[in-house]
Amino acid sequence: MTAVLFRYLTTGFIPRGLLLIALVYAGVAKADAQGAADGSKTLLILGDSISAAYGIDEREGWVQLLRDRLEEKDLAVKVVNASVSGETSAGGLARLPRLLSEHGPKWLVVELGGNDGLRGYPPRALQQNLVRMVQLAREQGAEVLLLGMQMPPNYGKAYTQAFAAVYPQVAAAEQVPLVPFFLETVALVEGAMQNDGIHPTAKAQPALLEHVWPCLESIMKGNVDTRSNSLCTS
Repeated sequence: MTAVLFRYLTTGFIPRGLLLIALVYAGVAKADAQGAADGSKTLLILGDSISAAYGIDEREGWVQLLRDRLEEKDLAVKVVNASVSGETSAGGLARLPRLLSEHGPKWLVVELGGNDGLRGYPPRALQQNLVRMVQLAREQGAEVLLLGMQMPPNYGKAYTQAFAAVYPQVAAAEQVPLVPFFLETVALVEGAMQNDGIHPTAKAQPALLEHVWPCLESIMKGNVDTRSNSLCTS
């Protein structure tokens, strides 16, 4: 492009189409240079209401607490929270290509599936959607952390077992790290859940962060082989 543009510059005439291409090219190059100079990398969180801080002040949510901790530790990581209340795995999958293109994340945290379960969607469909999300992220060079969910027992033993099994199956098949049950440390703690029994309170948000932090920190620092699902499972 530079050589072609130079030849036209020596003649004193630049075709309009070539000039437009050159300007776009220069803009992209400038943006890339600014990103490199900043030195930060992007962590994309694709979740539902739990990560969207439903029912509480967004500043008290675990994602904002994560941003605060990264800043305290002087880690150059930009956190993009693409979580939407009510989101299903199908909805997250539909949005993911645009998010990957727009933000170019180094890491992707997938916290989805709870709404699939609450609506009684087939676990097989959830599994397929999660697998495809992992594959799309890898195609764009992003490393994935999967946060698992579980259903309450009133959904029946067969369904709850099939649902819970989806996450370790995806982690094993795609070799990604997994936190088996994101709400494990708060689900049965008094005062940790809102009146609906589904969403964590503001009081519970630090515990959510602590539950995922060791795994997330290791991934961001590149201290582990993220192709192994042994990092976050017991």
